[in-house]
Amino acid sequence: MNLNRFPIPFLILAILGLLAGLWAGLMRLGWQLPTLTPSLAMLHGPLMISGFLGTLITLERAVAMKQTWMYLPPLLSGLGWLLATIVPDLPFGVILLTLASLGGVAILTEIVRRENALHTMTMLFGAAAWFTGNLLWMFGWQMYQVVFLWMAFLVLTIAGERLELSRVLRPTSFQQTLFSVITAIFITGVALALFNLQLGTRLSGLGLLLLPLWSLRNDIAWRNLRHKLPLTRYIAWCLALGFVWLGVGGGLSLVFGAQVAGPRYDAVLHAVFVGFVISMIFGHAPIIFPAILGAPINFQPAFYFHLGLLHVSLAIRIFADYANLHTLRMWGGLLNELAIFIFIGMTVMSVRKSLSMKG
Repeated sequence: MNLNRFPIPFLILAILGLLAGLWAGLMRLGWQLPTLTPSLAMLHGPLMISGFLGTLITLERAVAMKQTWMYLPPLLSGLGWLLATIVPDLPFGVILLTLASLGGVAILTEIVRRENALHTMTMLFGAAAWFTGNLLWMFGWQMYQVVFLWMAFLVLTIAGERLELSRVLRPTSFQQTLFSVITAIFITGVALALFNLQLGTRLSGLGLLLLPLWSLRNDIAWRNLRHKLPLTRYIAWCLALGFVWLGVGGGLSLVFGAQVAGPRYDAVLHAVFVGFVISMIFGHAPIIFPAILGAPINFQPAFYFHLGLLHVSLAIRIFADYANLHTLRMWGGLLNELAIFIFIGMTVMSVRKSLSMKG
């Protein structure tokens, strides 16, 4: 078996989950699109978080760890979002997504067993938050009640990865302790939000605001903004802009408190999920996809187009949210998704070129 091609079916499931999630997102924004399946628009969040990112993150770890059993979680999440979309009235899809997140916890438990460190423990807490959110959703909790758990999954996963990479700067014991305190504030806020939504949202917002401030001194991305290598510089801009949006999302939660629906709810969630998470994906794609596919991504200056479009359109969207300009918000969201589509296209073309050169 060609091991470089073995992960491709899983990757296809992840990308299809992304496309379904983007379609659902446009429907939620108000664009008149064909309803492909019942309740598709209501599944926008789970499709993006578990269907796309859950599959992608667990797949990346399965490839890195070279353990056959670790391919089960991305398979479950890939099949789970399909069933949740096709037969939303039956629980099978949600059950598979919950089992996939439990598998994510199992993978991180094994990683912690091999390397018990602050960054691996941080990612384990992220996986546990993903599982807890899916479990509560399976038992009927509303999405606004569990969305911060899903947010914690991605924030803590990325924070743990950035902490691991920050070892090149040799953070002091004080800086590592400060990181622990900040993540503890965030995790406490997320847990508290299950019982007191307002207080928990503000406390978790404080944690989100402090994390990018901590990164200013301790994440190498800020130092690489003027790096001589174009790819390294591009990655640094993706990460730095992502940290800015993380701070914006945290600040909005801290100042305005919990939102359960409406434009301000849209602003807080997408500042983090689009501004931070998607920008981080743009930056980490040149690392993730070569690891999964065994083919490098050749940097092109045109990459800055989809990066710029993502952040400008997100700024438009959030401005529209607070100005209550619904049509402008719709266009901001559409341009968010256009930036993601361009990113996918550029990445696919780069990988295909690399694979054809190898073949």
